[in-house]
Amino acid sequence: MMVRTERLHITEFTLDMVEAIHRNSLDEDNRKFNPNEVFETIEDAQDTVELLMSVYENGEGPLVYPVLLTDGANIGYVQAVPMDEGKWEVGYHIAKSYTGNGYATEAVKAFLPIIMKKLNIKEILGICVFENIASIKVLEKTGFTKEFEGIGLYQDEERKICKYIYKFD
Repeated sequence: MMVRTERLHITEFTLDMVEAIHRNSLDEDNRKFNPNEVFETIEDAQDTVELLMSVYENGEGPLVYPVLLTDGANIGYVQAVPMDEGKWEVGYHIAKSYTGNGYATEAVKAFLPIIMKKLNIKEILGICVFENIASIKVLEKTGFTKEFEGIGLYQDEERKICKYIYKFD
């Protein structure tokens, strides 16, 4: 996959990205909102990148794509994660040092039509914890509609969440 916007490239993982993936995963927002996506060591990051690269071939697992600035700097990722009953969830993370620039919104807007066509789906969920105001803003700016707010499972824990849905015609 290669998606280009004015400021971003969304592509597939390569092993030379491991150090940036490790570094990007360590910020406080990721620790707070996505603790299972924190890689404490470069080896942990490499194992995960290798696993995610294998999904491009076998299709079994989340489809995760790094987000790069046009100068090649790795700033985060977008993903489509399979859920129960044939549903999919969008996910994204932009490293703390790059937040506040609209990169997550730009990446999600560009990613949705491509990944939904690839997966042959007409809707995709967006789920985040209630305190993650930045993530809620991204979902709302990219055309998602809130369908639930309350206690639910989020990364295997009961938490107050917001669940959004995006429908593609």
